[in-house]
Amino acid sequence: MRPLATMPAVACAAMRGVLADIDDTLSTGGRITAEAYAAMEWLRSAGLLFIPITGRPAGWCDHIARMWPVDAVVGENGALYMRHDDAMGRLRKRYAATEIERAANRGRLAAVGESILRAVPGAALASDQPYRESDLAIDFCEDVPRLPDEAIDRIMALMRAAGMTAKMSSIHVNGWFGAYDKLAMTRTLLRDEFGVDVDAERDRFVFVGDSPNDAPMFENFPYAVGVANVRNYAGRLSSLPAYVTERESGAGFAELVAHLLAAR
Repeated sequence: MRPLATMPAVACAAMRGVLADIDDTLSTGGRITAEAYAAMEWLRSAGLLFIPITGRPAGWCDHIARMWPVDAVVGENGALYMRHDDAMGRLRKRYAATEIERAANRGRLAAVGESILRAVPGAALASDQPYRESDLAIDFCEDVPRLPDEAIDRIMALMRAAGMTAKMSSIHVNGWFGAYDKLAMTRTLLRDEFGVDVDAERDRFVFVGDSPNDAPMFENFPYAVGVANVRNYAGRLSSLPAYVTERESGAGFAELVAHLLAAR
């Protein structure tokens, strides 16, 4: 990972948008700071697309798409996207699975969740689980004392044994039935809502994140950035970002935005 300061100015000036994880990337200690929120506003004012790409639930995405300074949001690790159409005054949604498939999977997700809680002492359902439509989130440090790495690995193994895709964020282990991920839904969103072929224009988008579930995005985007706390997960990341900020979490995000805009 190279220092963010070495990202070429010519590449920064050509950027069309910024894609960002939320937890411990936009947020700091579970909060969106004034500095990070202002940085989101700076991006929009500069005419860049800004889209959070998060593991957080559909219920949060409804709020984010309506209330935050964003162009759209991808949620539940790629299970869905939402975009508020300001001109039409309505929220547009798209899911990776059909409504019938999502309904059928809810019982399966609940059963796996119960089995994990029995097998892994100290684990808990994420407090935002009631607002999820497609995945199971097991809390290992947000509202519970941090579990050891062995327990986190056990949670992921149990999900995979049940036929689920399992990914670790900085706070939860998320599991779902299906082969989608953050990158797959980002491709769909940018194509359908903004007419962008992200594979053809991958060098015109920055992705910034911090944890293992961001690995597909780190691998895809040549100008991917990790906020400084990404180093905490270097051993668990299948792909590292090309660049890293000096500062952590929301301060690192603001550092990235300032670097991009300085070139414009």
